[in-house]
Amino acid sequence: MEGQLNLIKTGYQDVEKRIFPRFPFCFLTFKGEATSAQAFEVVDISFTGMQLGLKDGGHTYIEGQDLKGEVHWKGSSLTVTGKVKWVSGKRLGVKFANDTKLISNIKTFLSVDNIVKSMRPVHGHDIDMDVPSNLKFWVRADGPFEIFVWRHNDGEVSRFQIIMMENYVEWYDGKGLKTGRVISKRDLDTPLICEDEIMFQVDQAVDEHKIAMACDIVEALGDSHLPEGARSFLTLKLS
Repeated sequence: MEGQLNLIKTGYQDVEKRIFPRFPFCFLTFKGEATSAQAFEVVDISFTGMQLGLKDGGHTYIEGQDLKGEVHWKGSSLTVTGKVKWVSGKRLGVKFANDTKLISNIKTFLSVDNIVKSMRPVHGHDIDMDVPSNLKFWVRADGPFEIFVWRHNDGEVSRFQIIMMENYVEWYDGKGLKTGRVISKRDLDTPLICEDEIMFQVDQAVDEHKIAMACDIVEALGDSHLPEGARSFLTLKLS
């Protein structure tokens, strides 16, 4: 289920594919001032913009339209302004306004402390979805912020991936660390499973900023997220 494939191999950068299970519910939502009756799912968010989607119904947003509203995330709210950059069916992309106060508020909203408050373990819970048998631990929050820890047949960790919005960190047994940037995501849903196909551009050299962010998140987790042994293992491999 979790696969990989080098799609483009050049002398400069590689683009690779990974397939992950996708949690079927989203608690990060947006309501616009002009469309307050509609709650959009925030499919992706970063410091510069967000992608919104509707499960049902339609919307009236058009490319180039100004947008203002509130992002809600488990008790936290963020007022945002921006411009619709693209529209595709029930989805649209928004670029945040280049406003100093807004930028500061977004950084606070997406701080490690706020992220960790929203992260929940998926492993060990009875959820109505097909999860790969070799997925040992899965901790997530909307955004996306996700930690996937996979195991060998003997139970030892074979690899892990940490997704932090558009940033990607991966450790693979026998290969070590790599970092990259998520450049596209595609739903691979069937009636039985929910999956995401993620394409990411591999950094030529390991990006220490991405590693530091991943380490900060792992170190801020508690026993309710991951066992101490797993946290220590991830921290060791990230250091």
